[in-house]
Amino acid sequence: MLKDVVRTKTYQNVIYKNSFLFKDKVVLDVGAGTGILSLFCAKVGAKHVYAIECSSMADMAQEIVKLNGFSDVITVIKGKVEEIDLPVPQVDIIISEWMGYFLLYENMLDTVLYARDKWLVKDGLVLPDKASLCLTAIEDADYKEDKIEFWNSVYGFDMSCIRKQAMMEPIVDTVDQNQIVTNCQLLKTMDISKMTSGDASFTAPFKLIAERDDYIHALVAYFDVSFTKCHKLLGFSTGPKSRSTHWKQTVLYLEDVITVCQGEAVVGSMTVAPNKKNPRDVDIMLKYSVNGKHCRVSRTQYYRMR
Repeated sequence: MLKDVVRTKTYQNVIYKNSFLFKDKVVLDVGAGTGILSLFCAKVGAKHVYAIECSSMADMAQEIVKLNGFSDVITVIKGKVEEIDLPVPQVDIIISEWMGYFLLYENMLDTVLYARDKWLVKDGLVLPDKASLCLTAIEDADYKEDKIEFWNSVYGFDMSCIRKQAMMEPIVDTVDQNQIVTNCQLLKTMDISKMTSGDASFTAPFKLIAERDDYIHALVAYFDVSFTKCHKLLGFSTGPKSRSTHWKQTVLYLEDVITVCQGEAVVGSMTVAPNKKNPRDVDIMLKYSVNGKHCRVSRTQYYRMR
């Protein structure tokens, strides 16, 4: 993730180019990892940074902080946000890189919202403060044949039961922008500074318009994040038309191969919610229909990111 230049450089620019936001402020870094965001904040004059990390990486972060001479400014706390006590009653800023695949996978957003409600001072900052989930459609015959249809006949044997499983699992991969057949549509925008935990579960309608005559094999989801409280708007996109990130895109293969003509629409809705048995997983229900010149279809499909 440190080598993900889009991710790390954006956070560095947010902090370095808006040092006035951090100067003499108490900062909470949620899910600190190596502590890179905490180091950025300390370098621009934060009064104190509390870096919370529940994995064994916390020990390494502690050493990195010491190696770089910030032991008096950065306190690394090992543990879960929901179980630890902070040495201070409030913080001025919460910064976190909480986004997972499909934005919501691993459900770290809930942890950020918990920290916000417990420790953030009134009118304090949450960075980033906006996140948006977007959708488009692609032609992907070769990959679908290789990864999905393969199971219909494996050395002459029917293994289609595995195909059913493969269809239900969204694939995280890099999509070539030349595969995109339709427009891209905003599905959901989240305001991290105001939203509640329940807002991460939603149903959103979509209408994807074909920009050329082609086939559609899958829908593709990606997300954008924004830091709107900066002097100049900053952020990044994980979309197929943007510079690639470690999040890539999330591909949801369709049971149907949809034939579309330019101007025809794929309409439907997407319902997203944490899995009830394992809240780190994401359940997705996709409803879609097409009523075109060469293709008429209506279907509901279920997926689970795990």
